[in-house]
Amino acid sequence: MKNTRHQFITYLTLFALILPFKLSASFAGNTPLIDSLPTYSTEYNVQQDAFKDGAAAVKLATSTNRRILIELGGDWCKWCKKMDVFFDDNPDIKQKLHETFVMLKINVSDENDNAEFLKAFPKPLGYPHMYVSEHNGSVLWSQDTADFLKDGHYTRESFLAFFERWNINNKNKPRK
Repeated sequence: MKNTRHQFITYLTLFALILPFKLSASFAGNTPLIDSLPTYSTEYNVQQDAFKDGAAAVKLATSTNRRILIELGGDWCKWCKKMDVFFDDNPDIKQKLHETFVMLKINVSDENDNAEFLKAFPKPLGYPHMYVSEHNGSVLWSQDTADFLKDGHYTRESFLAFFERWNINNKNKPRK
């Protein structure tokens, strides 16, 4: 009995010592989903083939039962960078973004405006701009990202409400 009690105390002590490191690692590090994101989900690329990346996003969205979130912008875009920093500073929101959508970042710049790809979409109001697309590629919604701002800052609540609204598993159909 004494040996069992000693083992229990030893395990409890080890657990107490290791748990804080495991918790901080899980919050500080990325998840397997975030670590495995395709390049078209993480960066604007002047050299990208938007049609090829779009086809890959449709394939991934279909196989994972998610919608596609098409984000227009570029490395030149101050608000695009602020939004990326917001997601990096809020890993739970970033995780929810990628659980809900397959992200497809489309570069719009002087070097590559992707005009041919974008002619099927409504005109954006500014940058960054988002479109929610069904996994078959049909556009469901055009979203001005200024709607996610409050007092000049992106907010957790606005993104979470948006993700909930457009989650493919949401039983309530989104209102247009």
